[in-house]
Amino acid sequence: MVMNVRGYAAHSVDSPLGLFSFLRRDPRPTDVVIEILYGGVCHSDIHNVRNDWGNARHPMVPGHEIVGRVTHVGDAVGRFKVGDHVGVGCMVDSCQHCAPCGAGLEQYCENGNTLTYNDVDPHDGMTTYGGYSETIVVSEKFVVKVPDGLDLAGAAPLLCAGITTWSPLRHWQVGPGSKVAVVGLGGLGHMALKLAKAMGAEVTLFSRSPGKEDDARRLGADRVVISTDKAQMKAVRNTFDLIVDTVPYVHDLNPYVATLGLSGTLVTVGYLGGLEDQLNTAPLVLGRKAVAGSVIGGIAEAQEMLDFCGQHGITADIEKIDIQEINDAWERMLKSDVKYRFVIDLASLKREAEHAEG
Repeated sequence: MVMNVRGYAAHSVDSPLGLFSFLRRDPRPTDVVIEILYGGVCHSDIHNVRNDWGNARHPMVPGHEIVGRVTHVGDAVGRFKVGDHVGVGCMVDSCQHCAPCGAGLEQYCENGNTLTYNDVDPHDGMTTYGGYSETIVVSEKFVVKVPDGLDLAGAAPLLCAGITTWSPLRHWQVGPGSKVAVVGLGGLGHMALKLAKAMGAEVTLFSRSPGKEDDARRLGADRVVISTDKAQMKAVRNTFDLIVDTVPYVHDLNPYVATLGLSGTLVTVGYLGGLEDQLNTAPLVLGRKAVAGSVIGGIAEAQEMLDFCGQHGITADIEKIDIQEINDAWERMLKSDVKYRFVIDLASLKREAEHAEG
């Protein structure tokens, strides 16, 4: 039984997204079939469709912030049952036998994990299609349980924006007494503020422009530092244990490195690529400071993050949209005109598909 599924796809780097029918695989014994209820919209969806990273496969159905309801479980599935609310993030498979996979860090799989969309399933060679669709079929190992009580739409961005910021906060052992700074207030940055604050840290937001203080404090910041103000930057030199840099474009890291305390780390999570400005190693050497990177998180980490969010009532700040608004939403996202994540209500796709068939 190969399922015919409807979604929204882009057929080229510059085409708008529109209604598209495609095939999902026959569920395997270890698979969970999920009716998608909500799908978060990530900036990487645009990067992938527009081939900014050079590996686009069209037609492409984006989406890797998926929350839905289980409609079928394979005979070998033990963790889920029909009716469960679950999530799927950026990965749907990995080799399961390399050292990172053995450590529960499938995002660093040495043999290459299988991405939720714009990838090829190594078992059957089928293209993977993402969450801008009605249904998805995923191995139970790559499905996480959404805690009861969490708003399902607001939980969707936790599967990427949430885990992308949670993983470095946990790896660098943030807790009560930690001094954490966040660079950038967008989809990632607003989650970093919420999570770091709930973990007990003293939290600072770095922003390039005034006017974000009220929102930043509402989200968990204890302080806002304007990074273009030399006096404010000087006042926080040698301060932070961890800086989570969420900026998605080329920028100078050196001013932020100067604000790290002894043995502090700046971790980049928002930008992939070369940095035009040279990194000054003097403060790294003289202060045992580090510049590092981090990408999403493993499945165990993702479940831990969701459970933490369930305990603390944390979800993303979202603007819910119908899927028919997705092209306008992308244009708005490119202008940073969203607070702080778009989430698609997939019931709108069902209505359009039924209307088209009628």
